[in-house]
Amino acid sequence: MDQRKIMSLGRSSLVISLPKHWTNLNELKKGDVVSLAIQRDRSLAVFPGPGSKKRAKEITLHIDPSEKAKTIKRNIIACYLNGYSDIKLFSKDIFPVFQQKAIRNIVRILYMRIMECNAKNMHIVTLMDESKASVTSGIQRIHILSDSMFQDVLSSLETQDPLLAKTSFQLEDDIDHFSYFMFRLLRRAALDSALANQLDIEISDCLDYQTLVHLIEQVANNTSNIAKHIVLLRDRQLKISEPLIKLMLNAGNNAHAIYNQAVQAFFSNSADNAAEIIERGKLVEKSDQEIATWAFLHEKKNPVIICATCSIRESVKRIAEYGREIALYTIHRSFSPK
Repeated sequence: MDQRKIMSLGRSSLVISLPKHWTNLNELKKGDVVSLAIQRDRSLAVFPGPGSKKRAKEITLHIDPSEKAKTIKRNIIACYLNGYSDIKLFSKDIFPVFQQKAIRNIVRILYMRIMECNAKNMHIVTLMDESKASVTSGIQRIHILSDSMFQDVLSSLETQDPLLAKTSFQLEDDIDHFSYFMFRLLRRAALDSALANQLDIEISDCLDYQTLVHLIEQVANNTSNIAKHIVLLRDRQLKISEPLIKLMLNAGNNAHAIYNQAVQAFFSNSADNAAEIIERGKLVEKSDQEIATWAFLHEKKNPVIICATCSIRESVKRIAEYGREIALYTIHRSFSPK
């Protein structure tokens, strides 16, 4: 690290010289303007230029007409998550219909806009101002959606109502949309201290928040899996027996409590509550064994019910595990230096 002495200029001004290799690198000369930003750790960051809005990052993707839709989607998502706000797509021939549909679908999911479009190229941009976003409010919104989704699915499991289960799929789409935005925001903040300052978060917190969003998203995915099996059983005019439903609801309610309380403990930074939540996971493990025993002893005549029960049971167990992981991260965060 380069060290410089502070010099006095006049009665009240203190100055330091800028490293010559840095001024040469940024092509700065006498009379040019630089921008200063005080960081959250009291350090000072110096940026070349007057601090005007940064130019949007641009990237160009060349797409083969035979390229699969999934590959195109993955590439666009990767560009979005890495902070590119201006993405140009060029086809070597013309975009087939399946590629056009895939691009428009992922543009909708990422809240982007198509600015130009013809048979051979597309120009898509994101118009969101990340500096005005709130990380904690955004993550809490994702949690509220996933929590509501889980409660609806547990209610549909109790009554074995496929209509209520189907409504949860719409919430999963909203969670996916918001999760992509939060991932992009946190990745950018981890690399841009000025953005982290504007968002009022520590750079060291970005990884923890990113992990939390990922775990919440996994809870939503497993909740969706439970809903799918409820619909599947109803489509085949099959029902799970009442005793087994009660066992599954008991496990589901415990898993829901673990997950919900874990997220609350994360934001309140309560290590004591987190430790209790981790211990509560044993209740779900016990219920899981009871479900397995009952299913194989009493529901063995119908393999479809057995398979659906096993899948629902596994999803409930995973949701509880994700809650315990969140609680464990809370304990780790509580000992981080202030």
